[in-house]
Amino acid sequence: MAENQKQTFIPEFEAYIRATEPDVRERADVWRTAIGLQQVDGLTVSDYLKQTAKRNIEGEITIDETEQLVKTYYQSKAQRQPDDSGKEEADRVSTNIARILGEPSFTFSVAGLANIHRQIFAGVFSHAGQFRQYDITKKEWVLRGDTVLYSHWEDLSATIAYDLEQEKCFNYTPLNRNQTVEHIASFVSGLWQIHPFEEGNTRTTAIFTIKYLRSIGFVQINNALFEQHSWFFRNALVRANYRNVQEGVNPDISFLTAFFRNLLYGEQHPLHNRYMHIAWRADSTKEDGKNEQVPNKYRTSTEQVNCAENENVMFVVRCLGRNQLSQKELMGKIGLRHRPTFIENYISPSINSGCVCLLYPDSPRHPRQKYLLTVKGLGLYNELTK
Repeated sequence: MAENQKQTFIPEFEAYIRATEPDVRERADVWRTAIGLQQVDGLTVSDYLKQTAKRNIEGEITIDETEQLVKTYYQSKAQRQPDDSGKEEADRVSTNIARILGEPSFTFSVAGLANIHRQIFAGVFSHAGQFRQYDITKKEWVLRGDTVLYSHWEDLSATIAYDLEQEKCFNYTPLNRNQTVEHIASFVSGLWQIHPFEEGNTRTTAIFTIKYLRSIGFVQINNALFEQHSWFFRNALVRANYRNVQEGVNPDISFLTAFFRNLLYGEQHPLHNRYMHIAWRADSTKEDGKNEQVPNKYRTSTEQVNCAENENVMFVVRCLGRNQLSQKELMGKIGLRHRPTFIENYISPSINSGCVCLLYPDSPRHPRQKYLLTVKGLGLYNELTK
């Protein structure tokens, strides 16, 4: 796929992203991400899917009804067009991803990763959810037709289990924001390099990553990046895992780190595919870039509150530190007695920013409920106290 392939930005969804109803905004964000991710395999959805998705965003139909309508649409087509096969895959997969991202459940395990692939490609691939039984290579534009070395098929389950166990035991507490981003980029890069499935590995990695980031406190990440820069995301994963000593090319995770800095902390690093091509030189004449990927200039409703720009959030982060505090204890540290002020001005923005979470998130009124910092919050705390 050429570098200047246009991204799948969906302007007709922008009004929903700016809507006042939270459910509408969330569904619109989910659909934008689901549709945009098809770009990693050069697929585009049909106009029918976009119109049907809008009905789901507006609450007119459920995701189950959306799925059935898409299925019936292709089954009932009297004449098939040359691009119908690709559009059907994109439509079905987008609908499946919208369902997954709309659900809070997540399992961080080998079976959980396989299940996400099965859910994404149900009704599309006969091998959905199954690990490949042979070794693979893939020609990459960014590598001038060369391939990344993927894991041997007999080692897939063991390799995934090892990576997940290492991540599960990893301690984010002493890390600052830079170190947190670098570690997450390294973990995702390694998981993608295993490439356990015959097809759909990048889309599966993206959804698994989004769900995992939510589970460790990054609840307000800017998923629009996966819509507008999904091809960059894939190329960055490729460059992070490619080595060619003879050509003087080493693995370079800096591109993937830039993507995650934009994703997790709302930074605005330029995301240009041409810089990742192994033939690109720093002294090359720059193109006009009219079709080049650029940072997202549209602020979506799901973009995270910047912790470092909210004094109350930073104060809460300092007060909590590495402790777990009850509401009474935290109010005492902050110096407040008025609970509504505490909730509205301190706790709500801290939780919405992704810096603070509940010890018992599924039971807000738990008698032993406490507040603590997330991975994101710990990164900010370490920066504030260094």
